[in-house]
Amino acid sequence: MPDTPGHQRFFAELKRRRVFRVMAVYGAVAFVVLQVADIALPGLGLPEWTISLILALTLLGFPFAIVLAWALEMTPEGVRRTTEAAPGELTEIISAPASKRWPAGVLALVGMTALLAGVWYVGRQSAPASGADSVSGVSVASIAVLPFADMSPDKDHEYFSDGISEELLNLLAKIPELRVASRTSAFSFKGETLEISEIAERLDVAHVLEGSVRKDGNQVRVTAQLIDARSDTHMWSETWDRSLDNIFQIQDEIAADVVEQLKVELLGALPTVEETDPEAYALFLQARQLGRQVQFTTLEQSNALYQQALAIERDYAAAWAGLARNYRIQASFVRRPIDEGFQLARDAANRALAIDPESALAYATLSEIAEAHDNDLATAARHLERALELAPTDADILGSAAAWAFNLGRLDKAIALSEYRVALDPVNPDGHIDLGFAYQHARRWDEAIASYRTGISLSPGNAQSLLGTTLLLKGEPEAALAAMQQASAEEFQLIGVSMAYHALGQAAESDAALAELIEKYELGWAYNIAYVLAFRGEADRAFEWLDKAVEYNDTGLPGIAVNELFANIHDDPRWLPFLESIGRSPEQLAAIQFEVRIPQ
Repeated sequence: MPDTPGHQRFFAELKRRRVFRVMAVYGAVAFVVLQVADIALPGLGLPEWTISLILALTLLGFPFAIVLAWALEMTPEGVRRTTEAAPGELTEIISAPASKRWPAGVLALVGMTALLAGVWYVGRQSAPASGADSVSGVSVASIAVLPFADMSPDKDHEYFSDGISEELLNLLAKIPELRVASRTSAFSFKGETLEISEIAERLDVAHVLEGSVRKDGNQVRVTAQLIDARSDTHMWSETWDRSLDNIFQIQDEIAADVVEQLKVELLGALPTVEETDPEAYALFLQARQLGRQVQFTTLEQSNALYQQALAIERDYAAAWAGLARNYRIQASFVRRPIDEGFQLARDAANRALAIDPESALAYATLSEIAEAHDNDLATAARHLERALELAPTDADILGSAAAWAFNLGRLDKAIALSEYRVALDPVNPDGHIDLGFAYQHARRWDEAIASYRTGISLSPGNAQSLLGTTLLLKGEPEAALAAMQQASAEEFQLIGVSMAYHALGQAAESDAALAELIEKYELGWAYNIAYVLAFRGEADRAFEWLDKAVEYNDTGLPGIAVNELFANIHDDPRWLPFLESIGRSPEQLAAIQFEVRIPQ
């Protein structure tokens, strides 16, 4: 066959040695093996990587099968090397009619198609094990814990059912391999009648844990169910009827079952709940719920409940940390004498750490005390770094870290931390508002306005004043005034409208609002009065009130270096010396070491 093209001779040889047939058979068998393995292996309890191993071996074996088909043949005498083609044998194959030549190629194509289909299917099924769904990008190892329903006879134990939910959330959040939606976002759907799939989509999770708690005296019934939000199917459900003494074991069992159902491969031991006196635990849950409302009457009620819990269980670290947080808030808003309040907060936080050296909340509180009261920036940075190390995805601590970066003048870091917090906690209004604040001081007006409006849509409140400030700085005083008049607290209204009226040229109205602000709120708002005066161009009075802010130990001072509202006095010869006197000059801030890594 001197004139026969080489490729025809090669394919004729492949057919003669039955390579196409081997390819077809190998592909079909591999397809069946992969399908069976995908179905059977989970039920055998084998690790998830087993299917990946089979897939890899199948692909690696394919070229070996082709080589063996070329080199060897089955004969009545057994397996032996393939003999050379007899004279004219290849010519006969090549010259055969097309109807006799194409079945071999089609057979090989079918086999290859089956093999590739099996590889694609199994690869698609096993892709989530690496962390993400191949279509939506949602991590399969992700979950939201919704507030459990209160099924108590008198419906008066909501604090307990909410508390159990939060404790479960905190327990699961300690598992690095599992992404857990934050409490604020998960609890924002409380009372709403939304489909589980919609809640999961908003929270960017693949699974939802929900349930109910019935507390009657010392007896408790907890029901929990895990739902795959992608298919809207129940993966697991369980009910526990126990005494209150067993509430901690129930939480441990729920967490263990969730990990098992989600097939999370732990790199360490499964975390467990720290047990304490059940009565003290119930008081702690109620105190924490009241403290989160951040209203001055509920803070006092929360303090009393924390003290009752500590009277029962003196070494209750979480109660000491919660009490420290309450005292710090009261001192910051002058609802308790400043020095007294911060000292109480310091003592409680140190007591919490003496009992539990890994209390992230205690470290975060000590950081805020060091910055706002002690003006010890190096210590504040060290405490906050430790808090972030212990709780890198805690929304509140991330908010503190963003505020700290902002106060240091590191706006890029503040924005990055705030954006990460919003990504983790997408329906938390505080996250959007804090992000807007960072954008505002970076002069990214439109992004700041959008963030503020998102936060306001989630929870209207004093963010209207911040929105108004951004509109004012952007040069829209009419819109700024309208926004500031909607702030929920009078002091925020007075601060805002006194500046907006000044920008509108309405001096009398601006003076009246400022006078009322000074008369009613001098003690706790000296810093704010100072920036109103600076905005109005009254430098002498602004510095007088800055001196008062120092005298009153005003907690607004840490952010002075980057506050745009002081821009009118930045060129005043007194400005830099004042910043240096309080440790806030650009050089002093640049010297503070604060290193945080934002997880990817």
